[in-house]
Amino acid sequence: MEKKIGVITINDFNNYGNRLQCYAVQHYLEGMGYIVENIYNEYSNNCFIVNKGKKFIRQLINCTNRKKIGIRKDNFCEFNKWIKFSEERIINGGFNENLNKKYDYFITGSDQVWNPYDSGRSEIDFLTFASKEKKISFAASMGVEKLPDHVKEKYKQYLENYKNISVREETAKKIVEDLTNRKDIEVLVDPTMLLTAEDWGKISQKPNIDYHTKYILTYFLGGDKEKANVINNIAIKFSCEIIDVYDKNSIFYTCGPQHFLYLEKNAFLVCTDSFHSVVFAFLFNRPFIVFNRENTNINMNSRIETFLSKFGLQQSRYNASRNLDDYLNWDYSEGYKILAKEREKVRQFLVHALS
Repeated sequence: MEKKIGVITINDFNNYGNRLQCYAVQHYLEGMGYIVENIYNEYSNNCFIVNKGKKFIRQLINCTNRKKIGIRKDNFCEFNKWIKFSEERIINGGFNENLNKKYDYFITGSDQVWNPYDSGRSEIDFLTFASKEKKISFAASMGVEKLPDHVKEKYKQYLENYKNISVREETAKKIVEDLTNRKDIEVLVDPTMLLTAEDWGKISQKPNIDYHTKYILTYFLGGDKEKANVINNIAIKFSCEIIDVYDKNSIFYTCGPQHFLYLEKNAFLVCTDSFHSVVFAFLFNRPFIVFNRENTNINMNSRIETFLSKFGLQQSRYNASRNLDDYLNWDYSEGYKILAKEREKVRQFLVHALS
C-alpha cells in the first residue's frame, strides 16, 4: 500500500518561487512512489512573529490595476491545477483532530516556512499537531542570518521535536544546531533543483504577449533604482528588450509560473535579486547577474549566498568594477557536476527520513 505524505508549506498564490517549489516537492516525492497532498493552511495574524502589517499593505497595493491583477490571478490558478491539495484545511490554527492519523508522514518545506519576520508564520509550520516520528523538514528555509531573541525559545521547543531536519541555508543549519545541540541537520538544495530543465520545460508556456525574442528578464523583489542604469546599458549595447515580470505597470505582470519558466528558459540574460530566478537561470543554462536585495532592513540574501557558494557561481554577483561582457561568458559545467551530487544527497536524506 502506498504511503501518504501531507505537506505543510506557504500557500502564496501570487509568488513564482512558492508555486514552483510546491510543485517540485510534490513531483519529486511522487516519483519516489508516495501519495502527496498539500494541506491548505490559512494563517492567523495572531502568531508569535512580527511585521503584522505586511499582508494588509500588499492587499492595499493590489487594489490598483485590477485588470492585470485579475489576469495574473487566473494564470496562477491555471498553474495550480498541477498541484494536488488535500480535503483537509487548517484555518487559523484549527484542524481535524484526526489529521495526524490520516498521513504516514508530514513534511515542512521547502519555502521560507521558518522566517521569523513573516507575519503569516505560526506553530503549524513546525507540525506541532503531528507525532514526532512523522515530522520531517525538507529544505526548510529561514531566509535570515539570525533569529530575533523573542522567538528563540519557541523555535528550540518546536525543532527539538522533529524526526529529521534538513534546511536550505548554512546559516539556518547553524541556527538550529545552536538552539537544539542537534548534530544531524542536513543542508539540502531547493527542491526546484531536483527537477531537470527538461522536466520544467514540459510545464512551461509561452506568454500570449508580443515581445522581442532577444530580451533581458528582470525580477526584483527589492528596490531596483541603482540597478536600472546598469540593466539599461546592457540592453542598449546588445539590442535587447527589458521584460520586468514584477512591474505592475507592465503587461508581463500578468504572467503565471508557467510563463515565468518560459521567460527564464529563453532569456538573453537574467537580472535579479530573487533566489528562484537565479535557480532557474542556472537550470536552464542562462547567464544571470545577482544584485543585493534593497529596501529591506533584514538581510534576505543568505539563500542566494549559499547557492552561489555551493555551485561556484560567485562571479555572477554584480560588481561595478567588472566588465559587463564577462557576465555573458558563463560555464556551469562544474556546477552541474556538483548538482548531481546534491541531488543524490537529497535522495539519501529522504530515503532515510521516510523509513
